[in-house]
Amino acid sequence: MSKAFTKESDADDDEDGAGLPPLPAGGKNYITPQGYARLRAELLNLIDVERPKVVEVVHWAASNGDRSENGDYLYGKKRLREIDRRIRFLTKRLDIAEVADPSAHHGSDQIFFGATVTYANRRGEERTITIKGIDEVDHLAGEVSWISPIARALLKAREGDEVVLPTPGGTETLEVIEVSYPAKVD
Repeated sequence: MSKAFTKESDADDDEDGAGLPPLPAGGKNYITPQGYARLRAELLNLIDVERPKVVEVVHWAASNGDRSENGDYLYGKKRLREIDRRIRFLTKRLDIAEVADPSAHHGSDQIFFGATVTYANRRGEERTITIKGIDEVDHLAGEVSWISPIARALLKAREGDEVVLPTPGGTETLEVIEVSYPAKVD
């Protein structure tokens, strides 16, 4: 049967946030002002630049006749679905985003959202992480989500405190060495 007469699966719509952890039920989607701006810029780029370009290519390809073997048309339609899916995802996430400015805690030694924390384990191994929103985390840059186990263990602790981190291999005790926040930008 020709693909023209088959219904496309709506299951693709369920993969809007594939690869991202779900938000806690009833929880907020905390995000830094920089993360919010980055997601908003991506959304506007998709809507104003990328999608119109792909629509133009699909329109041109459709005007060439037989669509069943037209690679530009088939790829363009697939790319449009991907763009539309990402637009829906970003719109939903930005609608529920709770922008929290970490610089409000500048000078504090207590750990809140946006803190950069240096901690050490019992073996003396130090590590520095920054607690950010789930939509803006870059693990390679030492950023962790505020809903991650390490962030949950550290939240509300202060410099010099010891916290217990449950791990698959048992519990681990961590000592908070330093807490910092970005300076306020006027």
